[in-house]
Formats: sequence, C-alpha cells, structure tokens
Amino acid sequence: MALKRLNATLNKNLEELRTTGRDKGVELVIKEVKKAKGKFGPRYILEGYGEQEFLKMNANSYLGMSMNPEVVEAEEKAAQKFGVGPGAVRFISGTHTPHIELEKKLAEFHEREAGMIFSSAYVTSLGVIYPLTTKETVVVSDELNHNCIIQAMRLSRPAAKLIYKHNDMNDLKAKMEEAVGKGKRCIVVTDGIFSMRGDFCPLDELTEICNKFDDKFEDGVITIADDSHGVGAFGKTGRGTEEFTGGKVDVLIGTLGKAFGVNGGYVVASKTVLDYLRESAPMYIYSNPITCSEAAATLKVLEILDSEVGVKRLAHLAKMTKKFEDGLTSLGFETIEGPHPVVPLMVRDTAETTKLVNYLTENGVLGTGLNFPVVPKGDEEIRFQVNADHTEADIDFALDVLKKYTEK
Repeated sequence: MALKRLNATLNKNLEELRTTGRDKGVELVIKEVKKAKGKFGPRYILEGYGEQEFLKMNANSYLGMSMNPEVVEAEEKAAQKFGVGPGAVRFISGTHTPHIELEKKLAEFHEREAGMIFSSAYVTSLGVIYPLTTKETVVVSDELNHNCIIQAMRLSRPAAKLIYKHNDMNDLKAKMEEAVGKGKRCIVVTDGIFSMRGDFCPLDELTEICNKFDDKFEDGVITIADDSHGVGAFGKTGRGTEEFTGGKVDVLIGTLGKAFGVNGGYVVASKTVLDYLRESAPMYIYSNPITCSEAAATLKVLEILDSEVGVKRLAHLAKMTKKFEDGLTSLGFETIEGPHPVVPLMVRDTAETTKLVNYLTENGVLGTGLNFPVVPKGDEEIRFQVNADHTEADIDFALDVLKKYTEK
C-alpha cells in the first residue's frame, strides 16, 4: 500500500518535470555501430529509427578510441586471461596485475608519485573529497563545478564552504581571505574543463593564489582539480588542463571513460595521500574495481596517446573543433569558443532547445540538450562534442543540418 501512495507522488513529480521541459526523456538505445566508410566517420543505428544512420556528436570519447582495433584486442586478451570481472573488492582479492600496471602508468603520465583507480570518475571525486574533508576543513569551490563535486561537498559536511564566481580569480582570492581562521585545512576544488561550456580553469593562476594562503592554515591549502573532460583531449600531448595552463594541482582527478574511451576513474597525487585514501575512502574500499580487461584497454590507449599516432589524433581533433566552432559562428549561432572539443550552441531557452534537438535528431545528428537545472536558467544550450573520428565531411554534414534549420 505504501508503494502505491509513493508511486502517485512520484508520478506527479515526473509530470512536473515533463510539462516544464526539464525531464531527460526516453533514453536513445544504440543497436548497431557502423564503422567509418569513405569520407565519413562512424555512424550509429538506434532502436525505433529503422535503418536511419546518425552522426554522434554527443559522446565523451574525444579520441575515438572505444572502437580502436588495438584497444579492443587488448581488452579481449585480458578478459581471456583474467576473466570478465575482478570478483572482489581490492583489499580482499580484487587487485590484479593490470590494475597495478595502470596505476603506475597513470602516475607517470601525470608526473605524480602514485595513482589510484576507482569504478568511475564520479565516484572518484566523492572518494577523494570526502575522506580529505574534516570537521575543521574549509572547502572553496567554483560555482559551476560538476555535480560530483557538489555532492561530495554535501556528503563531507565541512566546517565552511565558500563558492566563488566562475573562473573569477579575484573572487577566489576574496573567498580565500574569508576562509582564513575558519578551519585548520583548506581545500580548493575546481573542474579542469567545465563540461557544459568547454571552457577551462586557469590552473596556473589558481595555484598561485592558493600558494599565497598556504601558511595561513595549519594543514595548508590543498588544490584539487577534476579534469575528467580534459585528460586525453586537451593539451599538446593530452595531459589536460595542467599541460595547457602550466598550473599543477596537489590532487588531480581524471577519468578512463571519456577521451580514453573505456570505463572507470582515477586520482594521482603523492603516495601518502593515496595510501590514506586506500584506507579511508569507502567508495574504494567497498566497491569492486574496474575489470582487468578495462585496465588493459586503457594501458593500450595511453601507449597510443604517447605515440606519433596520438599526437596526430590530437591535432586532428583540434582542427575539427575549430572548423565546427567557426561554422556555428558563420551561421549566426552563439557559442563559447575555445580549444576544447566541447562546443556549446547557446540557445538560452528551454522550449527552443528541445525543438532544435528534435530537429537535429530527425535529420541524423545527435547533440545533447541541456536545460535548467543541469545548467542555470538563461544558459540553456545544445552541447556538441567533437571527437577524433569525425571527418571534415562529418562536420560539414552537421553544419548543413543546422543551416537548413535557420532557413526554415
């Protein structure tokens, strides 16, 4: 009986989301992937759309590695050797050689003492921020940080939390001054790349400001960046926002599930910090790790990324991103220009965003409509994500669909 009453209440909540255009809607189901052919990159077949082919411009797989034959082969070989799942959490019997090798490689990739993998990037942020936040910790956060950071702060219950204006380093400085005296430890946390907009945190400026306040806290100022959208897709060699800006944080969080095209999350930092997290992060202690095959696949991606092939893919990705941005601007659309392959088309209206997303889908282009509360009111947008599998013909195809929309 209780569930009957709960269902009635939840249905009202769902109807409110639908009528206001804030629901996520029915999930599109991919039933087939068609490999690149001729001048076009991969195409996707969806349930309910017959044999219509779709250009996928809403995927985080920026390097286009998820279908790479070498990566697929590495994953298959590891599955044959170790099985399809770890079978236990890490401290019991779930740690395998590929996990250790991947953590070592990630640490080397980011020039840190140690690395540690989690089941996802979202869980990584929770598993890092929560254990490092004490009752005498002040947390200072960018107002547009990802939901995982927001939830980690809520879970952590710090002595105080201060929110500075997006990428406003003057306001960060003001909040740091306000934080002095409110706790023994200060954590400053930011996204590297802000996933809804594609802009980046000036980590060089942020770390410089934080260093000036370090001696005003007993445990110092700890800088944390979640660069899940940056690593593998940003910077000349794919080292992310740190490489692009020249700033280096104390604790760097990344993902294996975006540019690397696999699954899982990770953190790199000092060995002491990670030794502590292995003993105190419940998201690590009580959850299975990624599979051995996923770890092996990521190791192959890192090998490719650190080769001439990887550098060429990054250069092509940057070229296609610029081509798409320039195309949007020439068609009269508003965007937030930048070197990262997240390219937002700013619509600034919920109904119009939904209308344009539907038109794109009807014409074979997949983009993500983002409405309040995912983004602030007035910042409604369609988020496009370019990847290294996209060709010039693909970008022209997407721009042509948008051009026809403006001519309706």
